[in-house]
Amino acid sequence: MQPAGPLMIEHRLIEKMVSLISKGINKIKLEKKIDILFIDKTVDFMRVYADRCHHGKEENILFRCLSKKDISEDHKRIMDELVQEHIVGRETVKILVQARNNYGNGKEGALNEIINCFEKLVNFYPWHIAKEDKHFFLEVMEYFSDKEKEAILNEYWEFDRKLIHEKYQGLIENIQKEYFSDLDSCQSTVTAEQDRIGNKDEPCDAGIK
Repeated sequence: MQPAGPLMIEHRLIEKMVSLISKGINKIKLEKKIDILFIDKTVDFMRVYADRCHHGKEENILFRCLSKKDISEDHKRIMDELVQEHIVGRETVKILVQARNNYGNGKEGALNEIINCFEKLVNFYPWHIAKEDKHFFLEVMEYFSDKEKEAILNEYWEFDRKLIHEKYQGLIENIQKEYFSDLDSCQSTVTAEQDRIGNKDEPCDAGIK
């Protein structure tokens, strides 16, 4: 498997979460209220899975390795943009947490703040993911030898030993059942994407320590 593979597999789960957030926006606008637990679960997913686990591997492993290579100016520009986009995502989640607290304290306008943050996430992630999948990840694989690619993958596995991907697949299913029972249940695995890439192994295979 190429080092791009696990990152693209993770994108598919993030897309599922984004889809649920989009459904959540419609639900909020219809009911004029929100379950705070839905916000908490969204924040947990975005902070731990999307940022710490996924962006963590990108920035701390793949981008670090690329920075040691003589990459093109275009790829350097895109990599710098991606890092800045990750910061935007973190800041949006930070604002969402404050809006959540405001809502819990009954502050006027807090629900609209939450909707705004959700809409930013829904608008942000699809094009950010497309940018990485279609214009960066696969292209930059050419800078690495087979031995270097294997070393990067091994770093991914070690990085993921402290996290549990299955927990967040379960979180998606829980949100689906609890808040959107009329939708088809989310798939608990990303087998389809793995088949497309051509590898049956999960991106992470160990539990949290």
